[in-house]
Amino acid sequence: MSSRAPFLFLEHDTGFSPPLQKMYWNAVYYPNWRIYRDQPPASLNFDVVSHVFYAFAWVKPDGTVYLSDEWADAQIDVPGVGDVPATKGCLNSFALLKKKYTKLRVVLSVGGGGKGSEPFAEVARNPATRERFAQTAFGLVQQFGIDGIDIDWEHPADSRQGEDYVALLAALRAHLPAPRYTLSSALPAGQWALQHINLSHASHYLDMVNLMSYDFSGPWVPKTGHQAQLFTPQIPHSAEAAISCHSAVAYMVRQGVPQNKIVMGVPAYGRSFTGSRGVGHPYSGQAGEEGTFEYRDLPRPGATEHVDEQVGAAYCIGGDGGWVTYDTPQTVKMKANYVRQNGLGGLFYWTGTGDVSAITQKDRSLVYNGFMGLFPQ
Repeated sequence: MSSRAPFLFLEHDTGFSPPLQKMYWNAVYYPNWRIYRDQPPASLNFDVVSHVFYAFAWVKPDGTVYLSDEWADAQIDVPGVGDVPATKGCLNSFALLKKKYTKLRVVLSVGGGGKGSEPFAEVARNPATRERFAQTAFGLVQQFGIDGIDIDWEHPADSRQGEDYVALLAALRAHLPAPRYTLSSALPAGQWALQHINLSHASHYLDMVNLMSYDFSGPWVPKTGHQAQLFTPQIPHSAEAAISCHSAVAYMVRQGVPQNKIVMGVPAYGRSFTGSRGVGHPYSGQAGEEGTFEYRDLPRPGATEHVDEQVGAAYCIGGDGGWVTYDTPQTVKMKANYVRQNGLGGLFYWTGTGDVSAITQKDRSLVYNGFMGLFPQ
């Protein structure tokens, strides 16, 4: 597939004009629990990071947004680095880091998978609880001196919830006016979820649409597949294997999302399939933590790493992980090139802490190589 193919396809399919985007975002999610694994905020390389999405705050059924772990967020001793002093709590640490890295934006992410998203449907349905959500979310932004709110509702389940989701964004935007504040939202890549949302209306309120373009494959599929392939194979072995970063971006653009607001997600972890010969083959199980390995632990000892340049995906095979699908510096640079060709907003990584150090292991770091791909020398 030629390097121009994705842009030509999108231009033909959607009718949008050639990209004019010159500045790109290279964003990471920082889960608050990583402070317990000796990964404080200062462990990130802020020379190559534009935004940090701090995960997660949660919401009560009455609409109140609150810190999910007050000890980690506001009380634990957090080390500094260089001329950035130590402080109490990760959110306070990020506020201090912002004073040194003056272009850095720190955004509080509300929700997440499982428990984190459960109250959203009830809260978004009622104007009073939507307003309480917006007020209390803004209160946390002011309290910690940060830059905005990210909504990670996984995900509106029907058209009514989709309408309520947009109404919640409207309430937040009223309290978080652009450009002073950032309002973003993480959304799935699958049309089965996105179809419930008027994406054009939602994007009117959003500065960034964080497209979760990963988890295309996992233990829920009958045969192995790449979990974050950039392009769809010419002959997909299943319906699940037909989804790709490109197909998800094309769908969003067709639904009216401005391409320069779409931030394409990169997984900093791999999904394992044991007892399999590779793509499109059966498997017997998974290895790692709930079937995953952090990128920093890949490739597995004794495994060999491969890149499929046709679809923009990588994997390793062998060792204790079996067949593991993940991204590498090479595939991330392919994705960065796609972002530039198509005028997208940039890349984000779930999570920045799953990557190897972008300070000491630049050659292997996804975040560092994504940045270099977005801003080639």
